[in-house]
Amino acid sequence: MRYVKLGSTGLDVSPLVLGCMSYGKPHRGNHTWTLDEEESRPFIRRAVEAGVNFFDTANVYSDGTSEEIVGRALGDFARRDEIVLATKVHGRMRPGPNGGGLSRKAILTEINHSLRRLGTDYVDLYQIHRWDPHTPIEETLEALHDVVKAGKARYIGASSMYAWQFSKALHVAERHGWTRFTTMQNHYNLLYREEEREMMPLCMDEGIGVIPWSPLARGKLTRDWDESSTRSETDEFGKTLYKDEDRVIVERVAEIAAERGIPRAQVALAWLAQQPGVTAPIVGATKAHHLDDALAALDVRLTEDELKRLDEPYTPRAVAGFA
Repeated sequence: MRYVKLGSTGLDVSPLVLGCMSYGKPHRGNHTWTLDEEESRPFIRRAVEAGVNFFDTANVYSDGTSEEIVGRALGDFARRDEIVLATKVHGRMRPGPNGGGLSRKAILTEINHSLRRLGTDYVDLYQIHRWDPHTPIEETLEALHDVVKAGKARYIGASSMYAWQFSKALHVAERHGWTRFTTMQNHYNLLYREEEREMMPLCMDEGIGVIPWSPLARGKLTRDWDESSTRSETDEFGKTLYKDEDRVIVERVAEIAAERGIPRAQVALAWLAQQPGVTAPIVGATKAHHLDDALAALDVRLTEDELKRLDEPYTPRAVAGFA
């Protein structure tokens, strides 16, 4: 495994992140397709053995059980000082007031709950899962700064939002001398490239590490357009992200994969890895070949002609994935 720096920091990370939303108790939270602990552990172990050192989860995934499963598995399979462990805050964790969002109260409460579930005294990357329009960004950033200064997080990051929001957050942190966002976890893949307009140039200019979510477009880039999976049939959020016009892009991926004699996932991931500013895509794995394909894609280099063929069919679309 070769390692890269995370944005402008000195932190070494694998160019592949294991996304852990797939691991959690199926009867907890909104994802009934997740793998329970016994099924999840082999994937985490395989990633560690392959040299992946970057793991991403969130407090809201499977009502906190993803953090529990990931924390126990990494405690058994890895050295904590070598692992880059990331989690998130924002989603609603309980009913009633202050059960979600990015207020000072919510952040300082949720970091402690996440650390308890993960079984560690710090996370390497603490991310705001979305923008909170109901809380002043100053309040959020000062609370995150205090989390870092208390030693509970090494770095902070953000996820899907408008570029103007992210730019404002970077400016406010700099103005007050608070800890600055290190990463942007955004929605970016062959079927959704609106991030190339403003967010990607902003991140490159500001030295922000980019770790895209859904690099395989909820699996759509890995199979024929009309095929489905258990997840796609129950993933209401995923159903809002892509449209029938994307079929031609999926067909181009299939063509190039067939010509090269490799799985489609490797083509889609290789495309993303070759886009300017991308540090490491976040890949989920619920079957053995998911992780194998992601690792193999690290050695795939697409030609200029292949990149052009993949780029050509894309058409502009409305912003998606911020909800």
